[in-house]
Amino acid sequence: MSVTKGLLVRFDALPGKEDDVKDFLDSGRALVAEEPATIAWFAIRLGPSSFGIFDVLPEDAGRDAHLSGPVAVALGGQTGAGALFSEPTIEKLDVLGSKLPA
Repeated sequence: MSVTKGLLVRFDALPGKEDDVKDFLDSGRALVAEEPATIAWFAIRLGPSSFGIFDVLPEDAGRDAHLSGPVAVALGGQTGAGALFSEPTIEKLDVLGSKLPA
């Protein structure tokens, strides 16, 4: 399967909430497991209090569905932005090349 679309979501943990953000991201893995169009999903740490999510999808329709899926809802919900971390920055990307497991 090829991927042509991606998302990079970045946000900063509120002071003292870094471990809570790690737990939040860990719980997101189970949510995206139910999304057939999300080919690969990564929770990432960019710095001491800077975190993100990177994922890849085959086409725009899958990316749009992912943007309204359970992780996206959680990012903006009561346990996400404002409670644990800053408002996320969401960047839509075009994937120019990839190497995925067979």
